[in-house]
Amino acid sequence: MALHFGCLPTEIDAEQVQDYLYHLQQRSKSPSQTYFKHTVYGLRFLLKTENLPYDHLHLPSISKEKKLPVILSREEIWRMLQQADLLKHRLLIGLIYGCGLRCMEVRNLALKHLDFDRKLLHIVQSKGKKDRYVPLSEHLIRGLKSYISAEHPTTFLFTGNSKEGKGFDSRYSQRGVQWVVKTVCKKAGILKEVHTHTLRHSYATHLLEDGVNILQVQKLLGHERVESTMEYLHVCQLAQQKVHSPLDIVFSLCSRTGK
Repeated sequence: MALHFGCLPTEIDAEQVQDYLYHLQQRSKSPSQTYFKHTVYGLRFLLKTENLPYDHLHLPSISKEKKLPVILSREEIWRMLQQADLLKHRLLIGLIYGCGLRCMEVRNLALKHLDFDRKLLHIVQSKGKKDRYVPLSEHLIRGLKSYISAEHPTTFLFTGNSKEGKGFDSRYSQRGVQWVVKTVCKKAGILKEVHTHTLRHSYATHLLEDGVNILQVQKLLGHERVESTMEYLHVCQLAQQKVHSPLDIVFSLCSRTGK
């Protein structure tokens, strides 16, 4: 923008900013909205460094894109569990989906967070510095006991292969968790765009479909606002609200009448 106007960024006034943003949108028939948004974000950063309010340059607001989360079916979850060759990988997938964990949360799990007697998992100081308890599946408990007996973890449940040294982190890496999810998805023949968080989305959606109260789901997910949890109502298929394709009715009626 400074090159465009031939002056220092701090010398640009609000009218020039509006002209430049208009120029960006008119530069091509299909302007890059990503580039446009980052220009606005850059200007906001400039104002922040100069201790000026955002309205100093009358910057436009950037509306957040409304995208529905990708949800895996229960059959796809089962296929993933079947295709995970290592017990460690099956448990990673089982915990993320079965307990609705974030990537950071599964990496931070320690042996002391497992309560097999009460069938609960204690998630400590997660997003927003909050603790919560979530139910542990009996299937997970059996698998975890086998894993602990074979691998003998001492502190964290899942550890990586990092070499000890300065800044050593013994936890399983974020990239490692993501690699497991991506690799197992591919082996399971799932074509959806799946990330670690997709398993958490699926957990929330399946609970709502099973009739769990939305406030309880909010508590299990550790959401601060119920509005965040309500987004899953757009993708879950509740029995009393489940819609169908009219094509199914056509096939059903016509196949019985032989037409």
